[in-house]
Amino acid sequence: MTQQRSTDPRHAPVTVIGLGPMGLALAETLRERGHPLTVWNRTPANADGVVAQGARRSATVADAVSASPVTIVCLKDYASLYSVFDTAGDALKGRVLVNLCSGTPNEARAAADWAHERGAAYLDGAIMVPPPLVGHPGSVFLYSGPEHVLEAHRATLASMGDPRHLGSDPALAVLYNTALLTMMYATMNGFLHATALVGSADVPATAFADLALNWFMPSVVDSTLIAQAPSLDRGDYPGDLGTMEMNLSALEHITRTSAEQGVHTDQPRLMQEIAERAIAAGHGGDNYLAVFEIFKKATRTP
Repeated sequence: MTQQRSTDPRHAPVTVIGLGPMGLALAETLRERGHPLTVWNRTPANADGVVAQGARRSATVADAVSASPVTIVCLKDYASLYSVFDTAGDALKGRVLVNLCSGTPNEARAAADWAHERGAAYLDGAIMVPPPLVGHPGSVFLYSGPEHVLEAHRATLASMGDPRHLGSDPALAVLYNTALLTMMYATMNGFLHATALVGSADVPATAFADLALNWFMPSVVDSTLIAQAPSLDRGDYPGDLGTMEMNLSALEHITRTSAEQGVHTDQPRLMQEIAERAIAAGHGGDNYLAVFEIFKKATRTP
């Protein structure tokens, strides 16, 4: 099948490698936005649906990369990236590689070096929405690496979601992604533990969620953290409205109440222990945000 090439950057040719659920969402969205699309996947049958809709299936990675100025990779991890491109030869030379697999900051930097050795411009990225929301308003993709590379291909990247450039360090996208996931899991665990706590008194989750998520989180937690973020940058934690010692008392009550109600106590005990470490480090008269100083240091092992 011969694809029509467009000079409109909004319809520039693009290649997608890796057609799991997320890769397919990327490919289908790019095709729907008018990009001539080339795809490759280890299991060719995964591409059948998008090929039936007009994409071109490549038999080799080298052919797939050569078909477009930009190749978007959506694989399991960085090891998969290297494995897949083992047979690509010098196909990456002079092209742009956008890597959307997950891993660690060191892996992202190593991948950038690997790509540069092969003559490719490299962006590391993170997808911040599930597959059904790719391409929808409000979807966000994080990128790090040379800003001029992102700007040159912004129209293509914007077809998938709002492209946010975080800086030239290729590790920043994966670091941001990990940080946001940390916050997500901690928030979800906090809500789930709190729901179990009130559930011990037969309070339905739906009743608690209305108060906890529709009022408490946005009105109390979110607004407080937004207002106090500058204090974190300054390392300034005045305790005039509440000290770490006072917060430790509250955390002890949470632990005791959890035990009394017969629900899991590990999570509140850990929060209590962190506050105790902050007090031992001299932050007893500061406010609770001083635990930031504890989190900034590696955990001490016995």
